[in-house]
Amino acid sequence: MTPDTFIKFGIDVLIIVIKIAVVLVIGLLHVAYATYFERKVIGHMQVRLGPMRVGPHGLLQPFADGIKLFFKEDLIPEKADKVVFYLAPVIFMASAMVNLAFIPFSHNFIIADINIGLLFIFAIAGIGVYGIFISGWASNSKYAFIGGLRSSAQVISYEIAMGFSLVGVMIMAGSLNLTEIVRAQENSIFGMYAIPQIVGFVIFVIAAVAETNRTPFDLPEAESELVAGYFVEYTGFRFALFFLGEYIAMFIMASLCTVCFLGGWTLPWYVLKVLPFLQHVPGIVWFLIKVYAFIFFYYWIRATVPRYRYDQLMSIGWKILIPVALANILVTGLVKILL
Repeated sequence: MTPDTFIKFGIDVLIIVIKIAVVLVIGLLHVAYATYFERKVIGHMQVRLGPMRVGPHGLLQPFADGIKLFFKEDLIPEKADKVVFYLAPVIFMASAMVNLAFIPFSHNFIIADINIGLLFIFAIAGIGVYGIFISGWASNSKYAFIGGLRSSAQVISYEIAMGFSLVGVMIMAGSLNLTEIVRAQENSIFGMYAIPQIVGFVIFVIAAVAETNRTPFDLPEAESELVAGYFVEYTGFRFALFFLGEYIAMFIMASLCTVCFLGGWTLPWYVLKVLPFLQHVPGIVWFLIKVYAFIFFYYWIRATVPRYRYDQLMSIGWKILIPVALANILVTGLVKILL
């Protein structure tokens, strides 16, 4: 290896390390203030103020909560499978954090730009359910075990619908590379796939809510039935890891929706034609606006929609979403061939 090649390699590695550090810091700050804004949004929707005590308007509440969880006593059930009990929250959070490496935040800010990025995110996200299931089993609690079983069945059901909803996007873009999918939307008639793929978009949104175990599909946690479900026996820092994993998973789903259906960091050409000055705004700003609009939708439905029964959850997935997603693939394929 020549000195010039070695220096170039070192610079490339340094850039990747810096990008990883930036994404991790942003991810952790996102979790801290996503919880704050969730409590604020739901509070105002219910004619309350939300957190107000720690810092001005409660802005330091997330840090107070984090410090509290870090110093809480770490309790482990006497008959728990301790090794698996320790590993479960780490597996759950790691599977969510790894996916941050494959999200293209802008045209020049992505840690790993691989040709099968979309497929890889699905593969890694599927590992997260193992963390949920084994946490329920290792806790040696009937509530946690039922929560783990529910989550496994739910993820299997809705991951199929979500995968099918994205097949139309793959057909239109002709690629599994997330960056190429964004560029294909930029050059399309509508500037985004949410319009021609409206059926796939709606299915994806519903499946994303179910995948992240959020209301109205939060059956694996179901406080009124399972007293918090799969992580009921977890305390302190390990409980915080589950919390981190859930909110990072929400960010991943919102990012995936933005990349595959909302044009990623780009704006539709007709918007730029009417308001040309918007092209000077950095792409990552548009990306984050779209992502947080989707996350706001998570909060909105939590404040307004009641929880489904478990049989209703399964019926929606298998009897409605999957057949409709298959029909959408058929129609998209026929249009692609004919046009």
